[in-house]
Amino acid sequence: MRKKILIINGPNINLIGSREKNIYGKTSIEEIKTECEVHGANYYNFEIEFRQSNSEGDIINWLQEVEKKFDGLIINPAAYTHTSIAILDSLKTITKPKIEIHLSNIHSREDYRKKSITAEAADGLISGFGKNSYLLGIDAINQIIK
Repeated sequence: MRKKILIINGPNINLIGSREKNIYGKTSIEEIKTECEVHGANYYNFEIEFRQSNSEGDIINWLQEVEKKFDGLIINPAAYTHTSIAILDSLKTITKPKIEIHLSNIHSREDYRKKSITAEAADGLISGFGKNSYLLGIDAINQIIK
């Protein structure tokens, strides 16, 4: 049976590929979604479900589905990384493997971006590898699940 991995993307991730290309790259979120689906299926026989919302409430609702419907979680909380105790609290309820990812290196950015509130509840943090952060997240989830 295929393992199901949920990838959640936070606010403004729908604009990558067109916004601040020097920070987030030129690859669109749809292209990243396709790469994740192919990588997950070809290397690990994972079924990848990919979601994005600009709404904190949507993200919290999706996090509450993880325990019953998924085998692992990859999350790019985007700006909520630095502000959302509600997302942190939701992440803490999940016992399945969880990896936080970021396209940019949050530690080389503005001071307010250097602290991830949400990473406290993750099994690991991958940051700074552009679109490859997603693929590395899939690799990391596989290692934890094994």
